[in-house]
Amino acid sequence: MTEQPTKINKVLVANRGEIAVRVIRAARDLGIPTVAVYSDADRAALHVRYADEAVHIGAPAPRDSYLRMDRLIEAARETGADAIHPGYGFLSENAEFAQQVMDEGITWVGPPPYSIATMGDKQAARTAVTKNGVPLIPGTEAGLPDEELVNAAKKIGFPVLIKAVAGGGGKGMRAVHDEDGFAEALATARREAESAFGNGDVYVEKLLVGARHIEFQILADTHGKTIHLGERECSIQRRHQKLVEEAPSVFVDDELRRKMGEMAIAAAQSVDYVNAGTIECMVDKDKNYYFLEMNTRLQVEHPVTEMVTGVDLAKEQIRIARGRPMTPQESFLEPRGWAIECRINAEDPYANFMPSTGKITTLITPTGPGVRVDSGVYPGSEISPYYDSMISKLITWGETRSEAMLRMRRALSEYTIMGLKHNIPFHINLLNSFSFIAGQIDTNFVEQRFSMKTYEEEPTEAELETAAIAATLYAHRKRQEAAQVVAPAKRDASNWKWISRWERMQR
Repeated sequence: MTEQPTKINKVLVANRGEIAVRVIRAARDLGIPTVAVYSDADRAALHVRYADEAVHIGAPAPRDSYLRMDRLIEAARETGADAIHPGYGFLSENAEFAQQVMDEGITWVGPPPYSIATMGDKQAARTAVTKNGVPLIPGTEAGLPDEELVNAAKKIGFPVLIKAVAGGGGKGMRAVHDEDGFAEALATARREAESAFGNGDVYVEKLLVGARHIEFQILADTHGKTIHLGERECSIQRRHQKLVEEAPSVFVDDELRRKMGEMAIAAAQSVDYVNAGTIECMVDKDKNYYFLEMNTRLQVEHPVTEMVTGVDLAKEQIRIARGRPMTPQESFLEPRGWAIECRINAEDPYANFMPSTGKITTLITPTGPGVRVDSGVYPGSEISPYYDSMISKLITWGETRSEAMLRMRRALSEYTIMGLKHNIPFHINLLNSFSFIAGQIDTNFVEQRFSMKTYEEEPTEAELETAAIAATLYAHRKRQEAAQVVAPAKRDASNWKWISRWERMQR
C-alpha cells in the first residue's frame, strides 16, 4: 500500500515520562510543534515543560487520564493537533484507540488497527505468522477448558508456560514445572489476566529452559518496504520484565542474524505491518529460534538500536506516518559498535525490588563520550505510586562490548539519585558479574544465578573511599560551623561560599 505524503502541523503525545520527552524531542528535530497531556499528578512533569502546549486530562489514576480515549482526542481537537503519537504503554497497542484517532481525521503515528489487533491477540498472531513459515514454540490454542489444557501440557511435556492471550509485560504468565502445580498456576494466571486485560483466556506453550530472549527491530513504510535493524539481547529479566538490554547480542552470529532477520520481516509482512515494531523471539542453546510475539509500538529499549545503527526511530515513525519513504532502505547486517541500556527504576534491589516513591531531592546524571540518558525527571520531581517506577534509561556506546561495559560502569558510578531508593546498585553488581561479562546469560539468569551483594557484606575499596570522603566533608562542615559560632567576624569568604553550595546540594 502506498500513501501520498501528508503534512503534520502539530503532534499530540498521548503519554508521559521519558517516552513523552523522547517523542517531543524527535518532533522538535523535525520542526513540528508538540502538545503534552498531563494528569493531576503530572502538572509539573518534565514532558509538560518541554512541550509547546499542554492539556490537563484528568485525575492521577491512568483510567481517569492517560487511558481516556475521548479526552485525548478532545485535547487534540482543542489544540489543533493533527497527529497523535502514543509512545509505549497505555493506549499504544490499543486498536480501538488507533481507529478512533483515524476516524477523527487525525494522523495515527503507529501501525494500522488491523495489525495492532492481530498481533495483540497472541493466538491470532501465531496463526498469522505461520502462513509465512515463521517457526513457533509448541503450544495450544486459546479458549480451551482447564481439563484440555492439563492434557495438552502433559503432551507438550513439562516445564510449560501458561500465558494470557491478551496483553503482555509478564502479567497472566506462570511457569509450571510439574503436573502437581498446574491447576493452581492456571487459576492464578486466569485471574491475573482477567484483572489486567479484561480477558481471562490463556494458552499453554513449551517452556524453553536456558533460552535467550532476542528481539528484532522492524521498520516498514507505506511504499512497500520492510526492513530490520538488527537484534537486541533482552535476556536480563526479572519476572518477565526486562532490566538490561544490549545490541547486538554476543550469541548471534552473522548467519543467525540473517535467518532471524528474514523471519522477523516475514512475521511483520504477515499482517501488512507499517511503522516501527519489534519481533520478539526465544532462542535455545542450539540456536533454534521461535516467534514469541510482536510489540506493535516503539520499545523501551529502542535507544540501543539507535546507537548502533544511527537511525532515529522516533523520527522515522513520524516520517512513515506522513506517508514518506523511511530513511534507511536496507537491513543493517553489520551493527556499528556496541550499546547497552540499563533501566534506572525507583525500587530497592535489596528488598526484593520493592517500589519506592517520593521526591528526588538530588539528581546528578552522567555525561561524557558514548553516554546517553533518556529521562523524564529533574531534581524535585515526584515518583508517584500511580505509574511505572522508571526514572530514566542509561545507555552507553563503545566500539566494542568491553568499551560499552566500561563506560556503563563509569556512568553508573557518576549517577547520583537521592530522596528515594533506586536500582543502580543492582546494575553495578550485574556489570561486575563474571557470567554477564562473558555473555553467559539466559532469561532465568537474574532470578536463578545472580545474587545481590547485601548490606552486611564487606565493603569494596571504592565504597570505603567514598565513605571516607563523605566523613571528611562532614567533619569539615562541622568545623566550619563551630568556627562561625566562636568567631563569626573571621569567616573565610571562599569557604563560606563552598559550604553554602554544598549545603544546597544536600537539600
